[in-house]
Amino acid sequence: MARVLITGFEPFGGAAVNPAALAAELLAAERPGGAETVCLILPVVRYRCIDLTVAAIERRPPDVVVMLGQGSGRLAITPERVAINLDDFREPDNAGHHPIEEPIVPGGPAAYFTTLPVRAMVREMQAAGVPAAVSNTAGTYVCNHLSYGVLHHLALRRLPVRAGFIHLPNLPEQVAGMAIPSMALETMVRGLRVAIACALAAAAPIRV
Repeated sequence: MARVLITGFEPFGGAAVNPAALAAELLAAERPGGAETVCLILPVVRYRCIDLTVAAIERRPPDVVVMLGQGSGRLAITPERVAINLDDFREPDNAGHHPIEEPIVPGGPAAYFTTLPVRAMVREMQAAGVPAAVSNTAGTYVCNHLSYGVLHHLALRRLPVRAGFIHLPNLPEQVAGMAIPSMALETMVRGLRVAIACALAAAAPIRV
């Protein structure tokens, strides 16, 4: 049986909820694609989020790692194509770390491309009636930090694991009365369900 590790983040920036955590928990209970699914809710804390994810990968190696995060202002579910070796936080993380123009891995590669089939995943989500688009920037906050750190670990260990990051829009209740895009949680889960099934079925070679 295939195994999937799905990560989400705790709330941050004063928010009461994080759609990434809610979606990850619901997806893990569903076992998308018929896979054995593990859900990991991470702290929005520099390096700690990488350490916890790497430990889960080493403890029971999955076939696919899908990392979820909130992308405020995004119009659609956006799988990220690339993670860059840069921390330049717009605000402190939940432990007060506020790095400015610092490498995540000193001396590491400038960037890693996702090993998820992002174009195919977007196509399947759109076919399911869910707004989706490929994104070429994961930002420079904790989402990008986690994505780079996990892809770096997989590359160093040469593990045949597909992995990548997906940003989710805000929930409607997070932006009520504001001119900020949002998406219902059930729509997010519907899109992610088919995206994960696509990642499990894809036969494209793994890039590291």
